[in-house]
Amino acid sequence: MALTELAKENEKIIALTADLGITAGLERFKTTFPERFYNVGIAEQNLIGVSAGFAAGGFIPYCATFSNFAAMRSCEQVRHYLGYMKENVKVVGLGAGFAMGMFGATHYGIEDISAIRGIPNLTITSPADSTETVKTVIAASTFNGPLYIRLTGVMNNPIVYRGDYNFEIGKAVSLKEGKDVAIIATGTMVAESIKAGKILEEFGISAAVIDMHTIKPLDVVAIDKLCASTKLIVTVEEHSIIGGLGSAVAEYIVNKIREFHNL
Repeated sequence: MALTELAKENEKIIALTADLGITAGLERFKTTFPERFYNVGIAEQNLIGVSAGFAAGGFIPYCATFSNFAAMRSCEQVRHYLGYMKENVKVVGLGAGFAMGMFGATHYGIEDISAIRGIPNLTITSPADSTETVKTVIAASTFNGPLYIRLTGVMNNPIVYRGDYNFEIGKAVSLKEGKDVAIIATGTMVAESIKAGKILEEFGISAAVIDMHTIKPLDVVAIDKLCASTKLIVTVEEHSIIGGLGSAVAEYIVNKIREFHNL
């Protein structure tokens, strides 16, 4: 619905999918703007290529498919057309993590971040709930550059944000203050981390909870503050421990330590 409302205000916004119009929630967009909706069929590599072509023509394409197909089957197209050519495409990766597990291992989305995080000029986001997803979609419309919006979980995900708040791509959100341990989470794991923080409090452990909705680029200012104010940092994500949020945070902290010691 958010995309449909945006499209009413900006005629350059279009929607594309690889045969997942209903799954992606694009039926209302298709009905409202049939001339701005494109289904390329089960051809995810073409989805990225066609979207890049529209972007080169001045449009703002939002293209949706399952996260594993967007990041892995189409990795080369994402690298060439979006990363290297910097085309203004918004790739929506559906069912990231284990959400599509009922379809088997082919639909697991647990390596998508690691597959594309090294691609230059590509921004990666992972909203915590439906409210933050809407905010991400809106922010993406004025964000200049290729953007991967990683959607974890299924319908009726736990609500994290019940009121309005300031959202900015690249700026983490502090959800709970704490001085002993800092839990940096993303996607569906933000709600779980809030629960964990409350349990830790019962054991006398003061836990901060951070919503790192943007995985690339990281909010390193927020990480620096946590390093200075807490004793331990933990990352939580619905992704492989290799190459995801945890790897990104560890890489940054290790490099800061190396710089400090002139290594």
